[in-house]
Amino acid sequence: MRGVRGIRIAVVGGSIAGCAAALAAHRGGVGEIVVYERAVDRPTDRGVGLVMHNSRHGELSSQGYLGTDTPWVQLTRRRWYVRDGLSSLGREVAVTPFPFRTYTWGPLWHELRRRVPDSAQFRPGTTVTGIDITPEGAELTAGSEGRAEHFDLVIGADGYRSVVRRAVCPDLRPEYAGYLAWRGAFPADRLTDPAAWADEDCVFAVFPGGQLTAFRIPDGAGGHRVNWVLFTTPPTRLDLALNDPTSLPPGTVTEALHTHLTEIADTHLPPYWGELVGLTAPDELFIQPLYDFTAPQYTTDRLLLMGDAATVARPHTGAGTVKALQDATALESALTTHPGSLADALRTYDADRSAAGRTMVDLGRSLGQALVQEAPDWGAMDQSALDTWCQQADGGGALGGLKLPRTVSERRAQSETP
Repeated sequence: MRGVRGIRIAVVGGSIAGCAAALAAHRGGVGEIVVYERAVDRPTDRGVGLVMHNSRHGELSSQGYLGTDTPWVQLTRRRWYVRDGLSSLGREVAVTPFPFRTYTWGPLWHELRRRVPDSAQFRPGTTVTGIDITPEGAELTAGSEGRAEHFDLVIGADGYRSVVRRAVCPDLRPEYAGYLAWRGAFPADRLTDPAAWADEDCVFAVFPGGQLTAFRIPDGAGGHRVNWVLFTTPPTRLDLALNDPTSLPPGTVTEALHTHLTEIADTHLPPYWGELVGLTAPDELFIQPLYDFTAPQYTTDRLLLMGDAATVARPHTGAGTVKALQDATALESALTTHPGSLADALRTYDADRSAAGRTMVDLGRSLGQALVQEAPDWGAMDQSALDTWCQQADGGGALGGLKLPRTVSERRAQSETP
């Protein structure tokens, strides 16, 4: 396999991970990059929220994958509440540090898209339907006409139902975690008493068998939206098909499921937070069943995985976007460190990121058990008990994502040291 500059790369998926992959490949010296994206366009002002640890943001900004132009909201603390029948907000169990920024998906994607050079070809509205490995590279079939094109390397950045992952790991089956994430976002001016909830607070309203997380995100126009996620086990009577990765997008949540969510909000959450869930319109609500998986290997001779195509950890980790962007920095580093050998670059990337993927999946499982599946008696908790619980639940300190081991320049300098 020849060096990096003479190769042709396909990136499958034009989301955040796909844009980051294209940027990394360009910075790594790849001459020709083609990005396949099945969506025709992407939103820039709406969408669900995501969080990013302050320290991880600083590292990724220093690498040139994030900037300061994208709107964000600074969080500083988590307030933990339980329903007590007295206060609208509930009883405050504890307050813990939470140094995270919040973003809206659309503007963050738009910033990354602007960073990708014009030399990278984007092909929106083009679905990849097949990948065949040949002695000379990979044949990628895409589009309504099923046209095949030759590439030296195909990067799978096409999410948790990745076509590329099926080619890398055909026997890998994502494992259903046993519960759902109900998600919603709506304009903050819909809140009946916004002053009761400070902008810098991330709320954890906890109850037996579940947990609500709520925080504000930018609306793209100088204001805020409310973003919330509620984790709980689905009722067996609704007979959801959850063996394969799936989701129920906005507008498709059934009346029976919506009724079940209303029951949870009314009976398990403090009134303020239950009302918050109820303020979400049907076309703002969707359901994300949770799955655990990580590819045992991130690369083959002709294929590479990154982002959710490689690893999906439960959202309790607060690190999905961080993980995808860190994958990109590792790809750039591997390509610049081994410009004469793509095979060596792929081995370096795999050794770095497959281990990180396993760590994040393990953390997601641990936090899911601690918060939802084997939760403590929240009503008996106080500040001291909650502090101890937090230390045990995230003993490795990986909440928000692992620290980048070295910058790209530091890795390059180390490889050049005699």
